[in-house]
Amino acid sequence: MTQPVFRFAPSPNGYLHLGHALSALLNFDMARAAGGRFLLRIEDIDVTRCRPEFETAIYEDLAWLGISWEQPVRRQSEHFGDYRAALERLAAMRLTFPAFESRAEIARMVGDRDVRERWPRDPDGVPVYPGAARQMKEQDRQARIARGDPYAIRLDMEKALEWTGPLRWSETGAGPSGESGEIAAEPAAWGDVIVGRKETPASYHLSVVIDDALQGVTHVVRGQDLFWSTGVHRMLQSLLDLPAPTYRHHRLILDSDGKKLSKSTHATGLRELRAQGMTPANVRRLVNVAV
Repeated sequence: MTQPVFRFAPSPNGYLHLGHALSALLNFDMARAAGGRFLLRIEDIDVTRCRPEFETAIYEDLAWLGISWEQPVRRQSEHFGDYRAALERLAAMRLTFPAFESRAEIARMVGDRDVRERWPRDPDGVPVYPGAARQMKEQDRQARIARGDPYAIRLDMEKALEWTGPLRWSETGAGPSGESGEIAAEPAAWGDVIVGRKETPASYHLSVVIDDALQGVTHVVRGQDLFWSTGVHRMLQSLLDLPAPTYRHHRLILDSDGKKLSKSTHATGLRELRAQGMTPANVRRLVNVAV
């Protein structure tokens, strides 16, 4: 029988808050209850926003909560080669293409289309890619790359769906509308999703499935805001012949306006709460995890 492996994977681009505490505690407690392993992963692939002091604070906050983890900690910035290899494999399958439009250009394109009829949005409310880079001639692509133009590497969703066919995942938690059990993946809702950039060897979607597979993660426990992203993750797992973990999406901790907490929400930051005299037991009660 395979030993269960859980993980908590924060990005060091700010201080942890109560939402992170909920996710970390759930993963840690579930790993102990199942006799499994608990891993900490630092998702610092965005080297422009991630800072060493935030990484240090993550270790301090988790230790204060009573959470311990295996060593060594996997840091994404030390494994860019793993992500490049995956991108090269997708490219060899002719499933990716470079797209050179800037965010401003994409916004203008969407605005023009919205005048006629509302352009489709992905599950996060962001307009799906409206460009035609898939049809660009190869010589034109290579000329722009050689010129040093910035670009995003996008997954050709139509071709990818032809490779994978219908996909599902096992959900032991619940989606935003209570979805659970065997869930039909809907990666097409994301359009030609970004899997890498010129300056970054992977997007979140690609790096997370590579990391989970290389670390042997069997159970992914994370917030409901990532529920529909699982469709993209299942597609990438299928294309790259990676195992599919069991997923559990938990409730979110919301602010007074009913919005998801952000790292700029100082009132719920773990460092601030600790400075106010809060104890780890207090935090467990706040996020409604058993003391």
